[in-house]
Amino acid sequence: MFNRTTLQGQHVRLEPLSFEHKQGICDAIKDGDLNELFFTLVPHPDNVDAFIQIAIDQFENDFGLTFATIDIKSGKVIGSTRFMQYQPAHKKCEIGFTFIAKSFQKSAINTEAKLLMLTHGFETMQLIRMEFLTDYMNTTSRNAILRLGAKQEGILRNDRIMPNGRIRDSVIFSIISNEWAGVKQNLNFKLNNRALPSN
Repeated sequence: MFNRTTLQGQHVRLEPLSFEHKQGICDAIKDGDLNELFFTLVPHPDNVDAFIQIAIDQFENDFGLTFATIDIKSGKVIGSTRFMQYQPAHKKCEIGFTFIAKSFQKSAINTEAKLLMLTHGFETMQLIRMEFLTDYMNTTSRNAILRLGAKQEGILRNDRIMPNGRIRDSVIFSIISNEWAGVKQNLNFKLNNRALPSN
């Protein structure tokens, strides 16, 4: 069962998403026009109310927990990420629906956010498997997931239909509990050797 947990590191804070974050989420999406990337499911700024309400509904049904991603240095909302597809009977969960403002991409932000979420999943929730699913066409996301230490398991062909009608193949990755100690060590190493952008 999910609690409204805030996860905080040195560079990033993950706060349970609420309507208080609406303007920051809109600004993050506009930073890079993230909703216009055809291989993502980032909401249009005009649809952020529905995005937040769905996140709240999923939490209330113990289906997931969505965060606003906060840059600690500036205090700005710079994106969102979530625990989703939670299956407590099988002790597994997916990390997904992640987007980060363009000016904060390729920084320590995503690495630390994933470290916080994976730590919470494996060490607090006692999960045995955490999954990542991304569009086959989204090579940036695929490479980022591999850099976390996840392993690619396969390609789900004709997995879903995108809003523009394109039939998407999805790539599935996972990290399992007996790999976590090594993955955690690797992420901490990466985090300690990566600089943030000078915003």
